[in-house]
Amino acid sequence: MTPHGDIKLRRAGKPHTSMFWRMLVRAAVLRRGRAASALLAMVVAAAVATAMLNLYVDVQAKLRKEFRNYGANVVVVARDGQILPQDALRNVETTLAGRGVAVPFAYIVARTGDGQSVVVSGTDFDRVRKLNSWWSVSAWPRDSAQALVGVRAAGVVSRKGKPFDLTFQGKAIHLTSAGTVQTGAAEDSRVYISLKDFESWTDIQPSTIEIAASGPADEITATINKLAQTLPTAEVRPVRQIMEGEARVLGKTRSTLLYAAILIILTAALCVLATLIGWVFDRRRDFAIMKALGASERLLNSFFAAEAAALGVVGALIGFALGVGAAAWIGRVNFHAPVVPRFNVLPFIIAGSIAVALISAVVPISLLRRVQPAMILRGE
Repeated sequence: MTPHGDIKLRRAGKPHTSMFWRMLVRAAVLRRGRAASALLAMVVAAAVATAMLNLYVDVQAKLRKEFRNYGANVVVVARDGQILPQDALRNVETTLAGRGVAVPFAYIVARTGDGQSVVVSGTDFDRVRKLNSWWSVSAWPRDSAQALVGVRAAGVVSRKGKPFDLTFQGKAIHLTSAGTVQTGAAEDSRVYISLKDFESWTDIQPSTIEIAASGPADEITATINKLAQTLPTAEVRPVRQIMEGEARVLGKTRSTLLYAAILIILTAALCVLATLIGWVFDRRRDFAIMKALGASERLLNSFFAAEAAALGVVGALIGFALGVGAAAWIGRVNFHAPVVPRFNVLPFIIAGSIAVALISAVVPISLLRRVQPAMILRGE
């Protein structure tokens, strides 16, 4: 084939492509009102979907963080008459792999100077502060032989906040109250001391490890199963109040965002559908002339679908920018924290907008097929 023939073949399709895009732009320019209304509907739908997706991801993370502040969601307890292995805490931390906080607790019932019983717990105060940041504590112990006394236990061990003695199996320990703790639960009736002081006084190892595991419910369940395999002599169980409360709140949040997004997207689809139907009726004569000049049904359908897809793409890009801004504003006003833009949702927003536009174009395309050039051009 000659070079002249190659050039002719390469140029053969260009007029058709150029004419196609020229008609596409001209249709949008000449019918700016309808194009603007359809574009506005797509922008609103894309903006809402973007804001919902950004908020959903960030709200889930923030809610999980807030639930971690309410204490443990998993508890490892030694079976009756047994103690946890010495390497239990290390095994728990290895299983968590940095995705959570684990705190050991040991418990005994000691006697005060006047013979009254009080529950004493040995623990790691640094870990407890991370696990139970919701505790109302006046002051945390900082030195050895200092105790954190529950508000109800304070009246038993030291009514005026003075140093006090506790006895267990004939061994006494002299303690000073560093501060009080109030939770409204069993902690109010306990005395907490450092695990080092507790073990040297009682020779008793921790029997409980409270864990605040991070992640969604399925990951926490997997963590529980791994812990059960790692510690076969212990009982590993979830804290149902925390787990079920978290699942319930996250489920309601997910449903609310999803239903709101679906409702607005359906409304946008109806607006686009009405606009495209009006577009077909307004341009019946144009389509009739194109058919009379030999344009195929496939070409006309492709042209109309391209118009709808173009609306979807432009609406998605504008709506994504607006949705990211809206999500950031909502996060700042309602959560007092920034909402990080999720640019990885942009492809889904574009694909969803195109899908909505093309689905909305199905009925107008079927009307377009019924256009009869002879009747339209005769003015019937």
